[in-house]
Amino acid sequence: MKTIERIAPDVAWQPISFVNAYLVGRPGEPWAVIDTGVPGRAEQIFAATEARFGAGSKPEAIYLTHGHFDHAGSARQLAERWEVPIFAHRMELPYVTGRSDYPPPDPTIGGAMAFLSRFMPYRARDLGERVRELPNDELPGLPGWTWIATPGHSPGHVAFFREADRVLLAGDAFATMNMDSWIGLVSGKKDLAHAGAPFNMDWQATRESLQKLADLRPNVIGCGHGIPMKNAAVPERLKRFAERFRRPRYGRYASAPATVSDSGVMALPPAPFDPVPLATAGALLVAGVALGSGYMEGRLRE
Repeated sequence: MKTIERIAPDVAWQPISFVNAYLVGRPGEPWAVIDTGVPGRAEQIFAATEARFGAGSKPEAIYLTHGHFDHAGSARQLAERWEVPIFAHRMELPYVTGRSDYPPPDPTIGGAMAFLSRFMPYRARDLGERVRELPNDELPGLPGWTWIATPGHSPGHVAFFREADRVLLAGDAFATMNMDSWIGLVSGKKDLAHAGAPFNMDWQATRESLQKLADLRPNVIGCGHGIPMKNAAVPERLKRFAERFRRPRYGRYASAPATVSDSGVMALPPAPFDPVPLATAGALLVAGVALGSGYMEGRLRE
């Protein structure tokens, strides 16, 4: 079992293929898991928590920044094993209880992740009876932390922030790697960029959420994708990125967002014509996954 990396004394970063999970807390004290990576990685997360918190320990709860397959993929298996709740924002509940599909991704927006999004799931997931709405007051296992509504990437997306040392766990409100670039996606080079741009269902809300997080002036940033950032330049870098942020010039949600309610998706903008042949897309998908999958874990091993 390799050692996971700490980005704060009580915040551990656990890369899982191309996405990140975070273990928050100290051994012997209450702790929690934020995001659970892709499906089929419950054992990896379980082993990491045993190594960090001790055999037989379990979290107070699992928290989801949102319910996309790469963030909630192993949540149900872990929650049932630990017998703990899964917390998500009220606007995210339809998509993690099987009541509504997410707005479909837009592969015509352009870029590496947009290309790959043609083959990524967006259908409803049912995480079982342990799903709960995020509490508005104290968060079990996360003393001193607050959640911040950051919709845009998904209807009920949230970030987690601790004012005491200004640690921000931002989910997919943005990323610390350029997922729009094939080079950025494969290399994992640190950069502030869109997170899963083809899945952003409301670009104006995405921009406003990013500005809200930049105004917090975090010292440490852990996102859903990319190597976490922690240096003195982080607050100003995030501020400049938020100021330069622009919605795409074209794409399904560029001019009009998906219309959602607390029951799920209500209406969608028309889908643009997608000219990419499936055979070509499938071949490039295989190549992209072969190159990029496991990159973050490889960097951590180094």
